[in-house]
Amino acid sequence: EWLDEEQQRYWRAWLAANTLLLDAFSRDLQESHGLTMADYEILVRLSEAPGCGGDDSARRMRMSDLAEATLSSRSRLSHQIDRMERAGYVQRVPCTDDKRGYFAVLTDAGWSTLVSAAPCHVSSVRERIVDVLTPEEFAALGKASKRLLDHLGAEPA
Repeated sequence: EWLDEEQQRYWRAWLAANTLLLDAFSRDLQESHGLTMADYEILVRLSEAPGCGGDDSARRMRMSDLAEATLSSRSRLSHQIDRMERAGYVQRVPCTDDKRGYFAVLTDAGWSTLVSAAPCHVSSVRERIVDVLTPEEFAALGKASKRLLDHLGAEPA
């Protein structure tokens, strides 16, 4: 069944807004900190990773878990981690429990870069979404997004 005229307008508006917002967020991070949105997302995920027993296990995730958390293929994530490792933001460390597995570990340089970039990114999100919508519209956007994620079988960030 074809979309009616109003549904088509909303669908196209959503596509355009999504594309323009992601481009703007990426551009802001690239210009101010030399990061892509993918870089930033990985830095955030690693910074939020819980420790598993000691300081040496904090700020690390198994590569497979990081791929799942960032909605990335393992191959794409591996290439991304290669680039980030060359930049000094992360380090790849073998898993002692499973010789086939690796951890991505946030380095001190990666942490410093994230701390520096986060205010810019948050400001960009506020300027382009949070402060444009009313609190009710923003809540509705979040609820609709959560519903779509649930339908797709994905966990929200």
